[in-house]
Amino acid sequence: MNISDRLIVTASAVIFSSVAVFVTGCAPSDGSSGGRPGTAGDVPDRVDEVFADYAAGDGPGCSVGAIRDGRLIGSAGYGMANLDHGIPNGPTTVFRTGSVSKQFTAGAIALLALRGDVDLDAPVRRYIPEFPDYADPPTVRHLVHHTSGVRDYIVLMSLAGNRDEDYYTNEEVLAVINRQRELNFPPGAEFLYSNAGYFLLGEIVARVSGTSLRDFSHEHLFAPLGMSHTHFHDDHNEVVANRAIGYAPTDGGFEINVTTLDMVGDGGVFTSVEDWVAWDRNLESGTVGGPEWVALMHQRGVLDSGDTIPYAFGISHGEHRGLATVGHGGSWVGYRAGMSRYPDAGYSFVALCNRSRIDPMGLIAAVAEIYLEDRMEAVGEAADGPTPSPGPATGAESEAVARIPDRHRYTGSFYSPELDVIYRIVEAGDAGLSLRAGKWQPVALLQTEDGVLEDGRGMTLRFSGSGGGQGSAGGQGSAGGVGSAASAFQSMMVDAGRVRNLRFDRTGEAGTANRVRPSAPPFQPPGRPSQ
Repeated sequence: MNISDRLIVTASAVIFSSVAVFVTGCAPSDGSSGGRPGTAGDVPDRVDEVFADYAAGDGPGCSVGAIRDGRLIGSAGYGMANLDHGIPNGPTTVFRTGSVSKQFTAGAIALLALRGDVDLDAPVRRYIPEFPDYADPPTVRHLVHHTSGVRDYIVLMSLAGNRDEDYYTNEEVLAVINRQRELNFPPGAEFLYSNAGYFLLGEIVARVSGTSLRDFSHEHLFAPLGMSHTHFHDDHNEVVANRAIGYAPTDGGFEINVTTLDMVGDGGVFTSVEDWVAWDRNLESGTVGGPEWVALMHQRGVLDSGDTIPYAFGISHGEHRGLATVGHGGSWVGYRAGMSRYPDAGYSFVALCNRSRIDPMGLIAAVAEIYLEDRMEAVGEAADGPTPSPGPATGAESEAVARIPDRHRYTGSFYSPELDVIYRIVEAGDAGLSLRAGKWQPVALLQTEDGVLEDGRGMTLRFSGSGGGQGSAGGQGSAGGVGSAASAFQSMMVDAGRVRNLRFDRTGEAGTANRVRPSAPPFQPPGRPSQ
């Protein structure tokens, strides 16, 4: 790694000296401490206070870095990288970064586009011929800006009956994407975050370059920048030196929370705070890619309506108390990550964490206020924090009831060819309903209105087409009366955040109307943490 032009913080100085140490250096030319007026030494104490809840020696935490004009001026480790062996976090600790990885995939696509190897405005099918032949085809640029309408594969795989701990392959992910016959919306019509888009971008890099996304990125991005501890982690069994283990809180402490999946493109980059400095510097200088690459990376998407969205190439434009920002957050299993650049001020901040239920973007916003408070608008004149980066979609709150009138209309089996899965809706208790699919435990369903069921946390099932001839949700057939097959709904549409209008049709499968009683706590689709 090329570190000749920035502060070197050694492992012995940081990792072994204490659990939480903030190391400063390369003082600003104005003589102030840490880039803000104040007495020497007050900034480290204030940064320590920001991370105080994650500095204990018996829990996981974060590594954080402050960068000025491409040089690391401060770095710290808080909490433990490995609870089994009592190894602390530090600036050289390697973390999984979740969706912060997307900017590296976008960076690879941008390189190929500038070389003329990829046409950003070409349809995806030019590079992935088996991709569905939509009447209004999404382009590579649509994938970059999350305006493609392509359904999120993480949600699709969960809706297909997979649990968080289940293993599936890249080939299975590509197959489920290619089975889709409908988009969430016409390409270019709106912004909706989709991990499938960046998974497909990684596939395009591989097919165009003739090598894997990992190898292409190493050769053309990481190695030239000296990022020797950074890679796309496309083999979950691979040993990684100095890796932080991901953890999730439990009632009694923490449990290991890592993935067995090998998908990259939408996530999967492992890196350290020290390596991050070179990438941050390249986003400004274009050492790799040149000024045209830098400009393209920061180019925001434009909808068909003419509206410009904040999202660019794996990074999102925003603002924090009057200062422009460019950043992104990441969330996957027991890892959380966040980066935010303040280009007009010349500062950047990064936090890499190995603990779920933590907000790295909020933490680095607090650190930024320590360094830049003299340049920021006073609290109350602007938003308290930076513009949030894309995160998990959630369902709308609604009044829901467990006692479902005429519940027989819903019971039965419904098949989705796009997921190749059968959903079985069965009676539960005296007046409820339960859903089973794949390896899920029974999922309790609630009725929000006639013909509409929800699981209470983001999945909505909208029914239509009763046997009596009425096609609207909630219509009952006149023939046969209550309790007959004639009044049963014949189809349903499923919405789950980043997947919309997924169609299921009633099947003739027998033996699905048996009454069941929910036993174990229900598995909750869409399930997996968001990238």
